This record gives sequence, C-alpha cells and structure tokens, in this order.
Amino acid sequence: MSKTTTDATPAADDQDLSAAGSQLSTAPTEEISNFPSLGVIGWARWFWRQLTSMRVALLLLLLLSLGAIPGSLIPQSGIDETKVAEFRKAHETLAPVYDKLGLFNVYSSVWFSAIYILLFVSLIGCIVPRTWQFVGQLRGRPPGAPRRLTRLPAYTTWRTEAEPEQVREAALALLKKRRFRAHVSGDAVAAEKGYLREVGNLAFHIALIVMLIAFAWGQLFKSEGNKLIVEGGGFSNTLTQYDDFKSGSLFSQDDLDPFSFNLKNFVGRYEPSGPNRGTPRVYKADVTYSVGAFGKEEKSTIEVNEPLEIGDSKVYLVSHGYAPVVTVRDGKGKVVYSDAVPLLPLDGNVTSTGAIKVMDGYRDAKGKWDQLGFQAFFLPSYVKGNEIASQFPALLNPVLNLEAYHGDLGVNAGLPQSVYQLNKKNLKGFKDSKGAQLRENLKPGETMKLPGGAGSITFEKEIKEWAGFQTARQPGSGWALAGSLAAIFGLAASLFIQRRRVWVRAAAGPDGVTVVEMAGLGRSESAKVPEELGDLAGTLYEQAPGVPDADDDPADSEASPDPQVAPAEGADTK
Repeated sequence: MSKTTTDATPAADDQDLSAAGSQLSTAPTEEISNFPSLGVIGWARWFWRQLTSMRVALLLLLLLSLGAIPGSLIPQSGIDETKVAEFRKAHETLAPVYDKLGLFNVYSSVWFSAIYILLFVSLIGCIVPRTWQFVGQLRGRPPGAPRRLTRLPAYTTWRTEAEPEQVREAALALLKKRRFRAHVSGDAVAAEKGYLREVGNLAFHIALIVMLIAFAWGQLFKSEGNKLIVEGGGFSNTLTQYDDFKSGSLFSQDDLDPFSFNLKNFVGRYEPSGPNRGTPRVYKADVTYSVGAFGKEEKSTIEVNEPLEIGDSKVYLVSHGYAPVVTVRDGKGKVVYSDAVPLLPLDGNVTSTGAIKVMDGYRDAKGKWDQLGFQAFFLPSYVKGNEIASQFPALLNPVLNLEAYHGDLGVNAGLPQSVYQLNKKNLKGFKDSKGAQLRENLKPGETMKLPGGAGSITFEKEIKEWAGFQTARQPGSGWALAGSLAAIFGLAASLFIQRRRVWVRAAAGPDGVTVVEMAGLGRSESAKVPEELGDLAGTLYEQAPGVPDADDDPADSEASPDPQVAPAEGADTK
C-alpha cells in the first residue's frame, strides 16, 4: 500500500483543506471588528451579532431559569394573595425590597419580561440566517476533493488494475447506497452525510421559540378556579360560582366555556388493613353535565388524573370530605337551620373541622335575637378515648363534636371571613351544668340541647359527602408539549449524528496503474469517521482489488489484500 502526494504550497494546501471542511455547520463565523473605527451603525451591528450569537442565547436561557426560581420560592400575588399578605406581615423589612424588585409578581416584572423578550429575539436572529444557509447547502453539492487528501484526519490508498472511471462509478454507487449525497467532481467523487445533525440543531432552537410562545400564551390567557360541591349540588361555569378564581392578565369572562354539572354521588373505598391501610382504592365522582344553555345532559365519572374535558376546560377531582346534615331549632322547637355542612379534612383519615353559623337562632332573656355559632369537629371513625383524630377515612363510627356559642358572628360587619372558621371575638360560649364550655360528642340521630331553653342542634342520620373540583383552562399546553418533544429529539440528533464528508479519488499513476485515494472529514475528530471510511474502503476494494507496488513483495500483498485506514500526515486519528 502506498500514499500519493501532489505538489502545492503549504498556504494553498491550508486554503484548500479549509474549503473542504467549510459549511459542515451553519454556525456563523465570527468577525473581528475594528473597534477604533466603529460608528453608530458599526456598534449596532456588533451588538446585533452578540445578541444573536449562541453563547448569548444560552446565557439568556440560564438567566431565565434563574429568574424563575424566586417565582417558585416566594408567594406570588397573582396566585395566592393570602400567602403574600402573610409574608408581608411576617417580613416587614424584607417585603418593601421584594416589592421594588418585583419578586411578588416575578413573571410579569420588567426584568423578567426583558430577559424573555431578549431571549426570543436572540433565538430568532440566530435561527433565521442559519436556516437560509442550511437551505443553500441542501440545494448545493458537496465541495470537490482537496489537492492533498493525505492531510485529512482519515485516509487510505491502494493501487488497482481497474480503470479510474470504473472506480469512480463504483464509488458513486456505493456512497449513494449508503445514503450519502454524492457526485463526481473532476477526478474524484465527493460525498456528504449527516444533514440531520443541522436539522436537529435548528429544530431544537425552533422548539425553544415554540415553547416560549406557548408559555407566554398560557400565562396571559390561563384560568383556574376551585369549587366545593356537596352530593346533590351543582355548578355552572361562571365567575360568581367559584369559591376562588385566578386568571391571566388577558383573560376575560367570555373565554369561559359554557357548561354546568351536578355531583350525583361520590365513591371512596379504602385499603382496610396492612401497611397501606387507609389508602384510597376507589376515588371517583359520578356527575351529569351539559354543554351550553340547552345542551343534552350526559353522564360521566371524574377520577384522579382522569378529568372531564369540555371544550378547552378540564375539570379535575382534587379533594374530598364529609358534610354531616344538622338541624337547629329555637326554644319553641321551630327549625331555624337545616342543611349539610361541609367540613374541611385535617389529615389523611379525614378528621375534619368547620363551623355552623345560624343568623337568628337564639332569643336571650331580654327578648333579643342572637346569632348562634357551633365549632364542629367530625371523626368518621371514632375510637373511644381518642377524641382528637379519626382512625380511618371511611364512615365506620362517625362522631360529631360540637362547641356551642352565641353572640355576634361578625358576618354583618362588611369584612370577608371564611365560612369554615368561627370568629369568637364577639361570641360567648354556652356553659354546661358545671360551668364549663358546653361541648358534646354526637352520634347520628342524637341531639345536643342548649341551656336556658335556647334551643337544640341535632346530628341527623344522613351524612353526605362533598368533592372539590378544579376547573383549569391552560391554552398553549399542547404546543408546549409538542415543543418539548421536538426539543428533545432535535437535541438528540445534534448530539449523536455527525456530519461528515468522504472523497474518493481515482487517477492513473506514472506507471499507468490506477491509484485510489479515500479520505474522510468530520466536524470534530472521532472514531466514527475512520471506522466508516474503513468500511467503505473495504467494500470498494472488493470491486477494485489492489495490485502490489513495484518495490513490494507479492507474497506480502497477497497476505494483506484489504486496505487499512491510516492517520494522515500531521493528523491525529482516534
């Protein structure tokens, strides 16, 4: 086996080799600006080049990720105003600093928006020219072979009795069969492969833009509301029906999907024993719903992670609890209150708490009507001796613990208050026969009488269940998912696919014997280019077998008929 060389100056060789390896990537070449001669236009062009460079895009992406951290750790005013108020009260010195920095509303702050917009512009400015350059490369042909193939990272050569035209035709057919883009250029075949690397690179950055747009669209037009519904109750998708509601800055009431639904039944079954005792086995809500004002009523079942989808809205099942039915009577036995009272769970065994408020249920000694309030604790599975917590989430031994009060509930003060909490500031507790706070445990069907003929409260035998639903509307989520998948596949293609070029030169030597040269070049040195070139050379060698050199021993040639890929002169091959 022998190597061939051609006469050329080192400068010409370097230029020739540079041309052969040009445009293996669509990354723009950096130009060194002459800073002393820069004017306004020059500085603007320099700034634009820096902004649209990949390193600045990556830096902005990093800053965007870091900027999102305060939005996860610090309460946000657009999500939970109550927690923001509690934070302000607990950190009187730090809260004004956070206000000036916009940390209570990170995603709509000036600095976060600036990073977001700059990243958007940087990605577009980086992608557009690279896309056009890549399209131009696809429309063109691989460059011709350099003068000295020996200078390429992977190189092999042999002599054959086949005609140069036959070798080139065989090489062209072989490379096309291996899915190379190949053509004959002069005395050599030029081929290129691995365009999916640049496709993946561009797809990754386009996917980032899609994700940014989807994220912004979702934040501006999103809506999310929660509603607690007792069995037999219903809900209509209007703002006034929600217990709490939050939305994006561009959301309007007209964006709500017109639908309504009723909770017919809630079914909860739990693991009775073992290490998973109390874990829900069945957790579902049977509902009937209709779309529009005159839509046909249909049945459906909502389970955890299996929401009801209506238009662009999804109705999730997020919580569950009990609503014992109680009846309050005045001193004359007249019913002044009778309803199911939803109580909020405190633990996994559905130990629940809440308040019962009766506006006009008690007439004092002066004949003045007073308001009644009851602090309620509900234990679905009560065990004697433990009045603090339930032992199981199902209704095995339900007990309702009540504390009775009278006075001013504060509901007429014009200040908002929770329906699940009892404001005892202006209330007086009823006393038992020992002068202690009146408190009793009631089983279904039992009654607690209030002292002084003030009336009574009965824990009815009916115990209803309630379910908490969350109605979410997140536009752009589908685009965000598609962008994420495209980014993953694009990144994988750009990392694992190598763009490379192969040249096969076949020319008659001084003695009339055809000399075959094969060389390969990739974006970066790796074992894949020499391995692939060796495989191609071995296949081509079978069609154009070698002949011994004039100064070679024929026995050695017969013992080693296959060509081997060797490092080129001055090049390292892994």
